[in-house]
Amino acid sequence: MTIGRICSRQVDLAELNESTRIAAQRMLQRQVGSLIVVDALGVPVGILTDRDLVTKVMARGISPDDATVADAMTAHPHYVHEDASIEDGLRMMRAGRHRRLPVVDGDGRLLGIISIDDVLMLISEEMQAIGRLIERESPSAVR
Repeated sequence: MTIGRICSRQVDLAELNESTRIAAQRMLQRQVGSLIVVDALGVPVGILTDRDLVTKVMARGISPDDATVADAMTAHPHYVHEDASIEDGLRMMRAGRHRRLPVVDGDGRLLGIISIDDVLMLISEEMQAIGRLIERESPSAVR
């Protein structure tokens, strides 16, 4: 199975020049932990996470009204191609210590976002299905 099949296609975006307060309010309203920043072609150029807001704005005593998304975001984010396997996506997450990765098409344009939570949900569903199969096929179920 590929990353493109399980990623979330609804991605919340941020603008480079908007304040981090506005971005944080969007995160709260949408109940997400990150916003992606894209260029005019739709290519991811940054990711702003709740951790970025804490470590690059709040902890430094900077007013969230004065700091922009460009000031706080992680530029040039790692990303994963939609046709990559889930295992490759997990490998990238572990190697870079990322909880979320933008998902891009062959031209590098944003298609979605994948989180470690998405992968864990898939694994959990697969394990439940295997458990039901074992239960149904076990000799004790035949009686």
